[in-house]
Amino acid sequence: MARSQGVPRRLSPDAARKRLSFRVVGETVAELRRVTWPTREETLRLTLMVIAVSAVIGAFLGVVDIAFARIFERVLG
Repeated sequence: MARSQGVPRRLSPDAARKRLSFRVVGETVAELRRVTWPTREETLRLTLMVIAVSAVIGAFLGVVDIAFARIFERVLG
């Protein structure tokens, strides 16, 4: 008996999974093509800004840590 054109055929679970994964990959590639990528100068500037802010916060937390260590050292003994 022939299938009618209006009735969709069922895919096996493996075939459905492969079809879905190919669709996801295709959508991801299409989305990446629409991304506005930063320029080299902008990337460098923002990277240096992140490094600088991280260094300042690290230094601040280091000073706070040393201060608390000295306070606890005096309180506890």
